[in-house]
Amino acid sequence: MYAARAARGLGDGFAIIILPAYLSELGFGPFQIGIVASAALLGTAAVTLAIGFLAPGRDPRNLLFIGAFATVATGLAFQASEQFAFILIVAFIGTMYPSSGDIGLFVPLEHAMLAREAPDHDRTRIFSHYSLIGGLSTAAGALAAAAPTALVSAGASCIGALKAMFYFYAVLGLLAAVIYRYLPHAQPRDVTSRPVALGPSKGIVYKLAALFSLDAFASGFAVQSLVALWLFERFGLSLAAASLFFFWSNVLAAFSYPVAARLAKRFGLVNTMVFTHIPSSLCLILAAFSTNLLVVLGLLLVRSALSQMDVPTRTSYVMAVVTPPERPAAASVTAVPRSLASSLSPALAGALLTTSFTGLPLVACGALKIIYDITLLFSFRHTKPPEELTDGKAASRS
Repeated sequence: MYAARAARGLGDGFAIIILPAYLSELGFGPFQIGIVASAALLGTAAVTLAIGFLAPGRDPRNLLFIGAFATVATGLAFQASEQFAFILIVAFIGTMYPSSGDIGLFVPLEHAMLAREAPDHDRTRIFSHYSLIGGLSTAAGALAAAAPTALVSAGASCIGALKAMFYFYAVLGLLAAVIYRYLPHAQPRDVTSRPVALGPSKGIVYKLAALFSLDAFASGFAVQSLVALWLFERFGLSLAAASLFFFWSNVLAAFSYPVAARLAKRFGLVNTMVFTHIPSSLCLILAAFSTNLLVVLGLLLVRSALSQMDVPTRTSYVMAVVTPPERPAAASVTAVPRSLASSLSPALAGALLTTSFTGLPLVACGALKIIYDITLLFSFRHTKPPEELTDGKAASRS
C-alpha cells in the first residue's frame, strides 16, 4: 500500500504544477482553470460516492486495480485534445486532482484497509507513515515538474514538453496497477454483501462530515494548482522555480506527518488538528498581503510545515471514534461531502484571481479555516479516541 501511494504521489506532485501551466499555455484564463479544478473535484466526489456503493461485496484490491488503470487513461486522455470542453470532461471523470492530499477514489479504500489491520495504539503512526510516504513522493514529483523546461532547452515545443508529462503520469498509473496486483485478496469475513449503515456513530460522523466540508470548501480557494497559478501571474515565477518551491513545500508537509503523530500522542488528536492549523491559516492570510516574493514563499513554506498535520490525525480520529464495522461507511460519508464542498470554491477562486486584489482567495481560505478549527475544538474536545481515554470508557457517540 505504501509503495502504491508513492507511485501515485509522484504523479500528483508534478500534475498539480503542470496542469495550470499547460492550461495557461493553451490560452485559458484563471477563471477557466478554476472551472477545470472544480470539475476535477466534483468528479472526485461522484467517484467517491460510487465507491461507497460498490465497495461492499467486492474485494478492495480489485477496485484499486481498476482505479490504477483509470489513472493510465487520464494521462493519455488529457493530452489528446486541446478543446476546453474535452479537457473539462476528462477532468471530471479522471484521476488528476488540482491538490495533493487525501482525496480521490483510492483514499477511502486504502484508509479502510489500513485501519482494519491497525491496533488502536499504532493507528495514528501507521497513517502518519502513509502520509509521509505520499508527501515525500509528491515532493519528488514537484521536482519532476521542471522537466519540461529541460525538454524545451533540448528543442521540444513548450506544449509538446508539457504533454510528455501526461504520458509519464500514465506510466505511473500502470506502475500502481502492478503494485496493487500483489496486494492480498480480502478474506470472506472482511467483505460484506451490502453496505454497512452507520449505527451508533451516526451523529458524530455527520457532525464531522459537516465540519470537514467547511474545511474542504476553504481549501478549495487555495488548492496547489491555483496557488501555483497565483505565483505565476502575480510574481512571474518560472516553472522551474515553482517546481523547486513546491518540492520543499511538500517535503516540509511530509515530515510534518510523523511530527503530528508524536504531538497527537502527547496533546490529543483534536488539539493537534486545531493548534497546528490556525497558525498555518494566519501565514496564508499574511502571504496574500505581502508584495515581496521571498516573504510570500517563506510564509507559504511555514504554512506547508503546519497545514497538513491534520491529515493523518483527522483520518485516525474518524477511524477511532466509530465502531469497526462502520469504518468504510464513515470514510465514505466524511469524504464525499468534503469533495463536493471543495469542488465549489476553485471556480470562485479563479474569478477572484481576476480582481484587483489577487490574494483574496488566500484570505478567504485562511479565514474560513480558522472558523472551522475553532468550531471543531468546541464541538469535539470531549470526544476522545480509545487511546486517549484513561478511565476505560468508550468515546462519546453523540
